[in-house]
Amino acid sequence: MASSRSLVNTLHQLWSLERVAYCVRVFIALTGVMVLCWWRGELSLVVPLFLGIIASAMAETDDNWQGRLKAVVVMLICFSITSVSVTLLFPFPWLFAIGLAISAFGLTLLGAIGSRYSSIGFATLILSIYTMISVSQHIQTNNHDVWRDSIALLVGAAWYGLLSIVWNFIFAHQPVLYALVNLFNELGGYLKLKATLIEPVRCSDIEERHLALAKKNGKVVDALNIAKETILNRMKGSRHNPQVSRYLKLYFIAQDIHERANSSHYPYDALSEAFFHSDVLFRCQLLLSHQGKACQLLAKAIRLKEPFNHSESTEALEDLKKSIDYIREQPETNKRLLRSVYALAKNLTILEQKLMDAKNPDALSNGDVSLFDREVHTFKDAFLRLKQNLTLTSLTCRHAIRIAIALLAGYGVMHWLNAEYGFWILLTTVFVCRPSYGATRVRLVQRMVGTAIGVVCGWAVISLFPSLIMQSIIATIAGILFFAYRLSRYTLSTAFITLMILCCFNQMGNSAFTMIIPRLTDTLIGCIIAGLAVFFILPDWQGRQLNRVLASTLSSSSRYLREIMSQYDTGKEDDLDYRVARRNAHNADAALSSALASMLLEPGHFRKDVEVGFRFLVVSHTLLSYLSALGAHRETLPENAEVEALLERVTTTIANDLDEIANDLLEKRLVKVTNEIEELLAKELDQLSEEMDDNLKLILTELSLICRQLVRIRNLTAQLQHQAIEQTKVAS
Repeated sequence: MASSRSLVNTLHQLWSLERVAYCVRVFIALTGVMVLCWWRGELSLVVPLFLGIIASAMAETDDNWQGRLKAVVVMLICFSITSVSVTLLFPFPWLFAIGLAISAFGLTLLGAIGSRYSSIGFATLILSIYTMISVSQHIQTNNHDVWRDSIALLVGAAWYGLLSIVWNFIFAHQPVLYALVNLFNELGGYLKLKATLIEPVRCSDIEERHLALAKKNGKVVDALNIAKETILNRMKGSRHNPQVSRYLKLYFIAQDIHERANSSHYPYDALSEAFFHSDVLFRCQLLLSHQGKACQLLAKAIRLKEPFNHSESTEALEDLKKSIDYIREQPETNKRLLRSVYALAKNLTILEQKLMDAKNPDALSNGDVSLFDREVHTFKDAFLRLKQNLTLTSLTCRHAIRIAIALLAGYGVMHWLNAEYGFWILLTTVFVCRPSYGATRVRLVQRMVGTAIGVVCGWAVISLFPSLIMQSIIATIAGILFFAYRLSRYTLSTAFITLMILCCFNQMGNSAFTMIIPRLTDTLIGCIIAGLAVFFILPDWQGRQLNRVLASTLSSSSRYLREIMSQYDTGKEDDLDYRVARRNAHNADAALSSALASMLLEPGHFRKDVEVGFRFLVVSHTLLSYLSALGAHRETLPENAEVEALLERVTTTIANDLDEIANDLLEKRLVKVTNEIEELLAKELDQLSEEMDDNLKLILTELSLICRQLVRIRNLTAQLQHQAIEQTKVAS
C-alpha cells in the first residue's frame, strides 16, 4: 500500500515537470507513427512522418486551444505551399535556388510580426529542406511517386498539430503553472543573491556581486515576460475564469516582490560600515534569505498544486524589528542611515506580506488587471510591422538577408560537391546561423560536438542492435530526448536527432554506416558557411550598437521615474501605464546584460568596450534599484506647495538629464562630463532638514542617490565615447 502511494506521488511529481509533459506529447506523436508504419508495413514512411512531426513541434508556441488551432492552420498552409514549391522546382536547380533564397528571406522576415510567426517561419524553412530530402531520395532510386513523401510530411505535421490542439484543450492551464513555477524559482534565486549584498562584512568583490545581481535580474525579467504572455493567452475569451484570475494575481504578487527585491535604499557598503558592530544587517540578510527560500517553496507548491505554508520568516522579521528598536535608542547611532535601514526593514515587511498573500490569492481585491498585448491581431498591423522592418537598420531584415545568402551558398556547394546527403549542409546552416555572432559561435561548436557524439552512438547502436524493432524503439526514444533537450542542452539534442536519423534511414534499407562520414563532413561545411555568413554578411556586432542599448536603458529609466513621481501626487495605483513603464525599464536593463554577454564572444576588436560596458551595467542597475525603491514606497504625500515644487524641479531635472544623455548616445554627440546643476541638486537634497516626514525624507534621499549616479553615468559614457574616437583615429 505504501509502495503504491509512493509510486503515485512519484508519478505526480514527474507529471508536474514541464519537460516530462512535453516529452509525453512527443512520445504519443512519434510512437503512434511508428506503430502505424509497422502495422501497415510501410517503414519507408517513418522518416517523412517523423520529420513532419519535428517541423510541426518546432512551430509550436504557447497559446490557448483556439489560438493554437489558428496557428496550426497557418502553419499547414505555409507547409503545403512550401512542399508543393520544393517538389515542383527541385528538378530545376537555377529556379530552385532563386525560390530558396526568396522564401528564406520572406520566412525569416516573418519574425518581425511576432514570436509565433517567427517559429512558423523557421519551421517552414526546415520543412522545405526536409522536402528536399524526400524528393532527392526518390530521384536517386528512380521512384516517380515524388508526392508520396511530401504528403507524408504534411500528414506528420498535421498529426502533431492536432495532438497539440487537443492537449491544449485538455490541459489548458498547464503552461501557466510552468511559467509561474519558473518565475518564483528565479525570484527566489534573486532574493538569495541580493541577500549577499547586505552582508555587513568588508569585502573586495562588491562590484562582482552587483554585476552578478544585474545578470540574474535579466533572468527574472525574462521569466516575468514569459509568465505575462502565457497568462495573456489564457485571458483571451476567458477573462472571468477563476483559475486565470488566480494565476493573474500570483503574477502581480511576483511583480510586486520583484520591485521590492530590486529596491536599494542606500549604498550597502556605507550601511555595512555604519552598522558594522550591530546585528541589524545580519538580520536583514537572514530575512531576505528566508524570503528567497519561501519563493522557491511557493514555486514547488504551485507545481505540485499543494497548499503554500510560509511561517519561517515571521520570527526573523520580529527579531529585525527589535534590533532596529534597540539601535534607535543608542545616542551614537547615525540617524540618517538608520532611516534608510528602517525603510529597508519596512520594505522587507511588505515583501513578507506579499508572500503571505500568496497563500490565498483569491482573497485579494481586483484592481487594474489589464495586460499590455504586444502581439499583432490584424493583417494591417502585420503588414505595417513587415514594412517597418524592410530596412537594413532592422536586425530581422539583416538576418533574413544573411540566411538567404547562406542557404544559396550552401545549395551551390551541395551541387558543386555533388554531395549525396548535401541537404545536411543546408539544415546545419539554418540551425547554426543565429542573429548574433556570439550565439552562432556557441551553436556552431555545439552542433559539431553533438553530431560527432550522435554518429558514434548511432554506429554503436546499429552494430549492437541489428533488430529493426529495437532500432525503431531507439529512434523513437532519441526523438523524444531531442525535444527534451532542444532548448536547454543543444549539444545533447543534436546527438539525439543524429541518432534518430541514422536509425530511421537504416529502417528504410539504407546502410547507416555509409551516412556517418557524409553527416560529419556536411555538418562541418554547414557550420563553416554559417560562421562566415554571420561574420561577413551585414554583421550585427553588439559593440557597434552598444550606444543604442545604453540609450534605451537611460530613456526607459527616465519614463519610469516620471511615472513613479506622478503617483506621489495621485496616490499609489498599479495601473497599466505604471506597469508598462516599470517593465520597459527592466527589459532595457536585461537587454543591456544580454548584449554585453554577447560582446564577450565577439572578436577582440569588437569587444574593446566590454569592460566599461559592464561597469555601466552595474551603475544602470543601481539606478534602477533606486527607482524601484521610489516605486515600492509610493503613497500620497501631504499637501505642501513648497515640497511639491521641489519634487517637480528635481524629477524634471533628473528625467531631462537622462533623456539628454540618451540622445547624446544615439546621435553620437559628446556628453557633458560635469553638470553643476546635478551636483548642486544632490547637495541641496542631502542638506535638507532631518526632522521632516520619514517618507518624504526617504524620497529625497533616493533622488539624491540618483543624482549621484548621473555623475557616474556621465563619466562612463564619456569613456565609451573617448574609446570610440580613438578607434576611429586608428582605423583612419
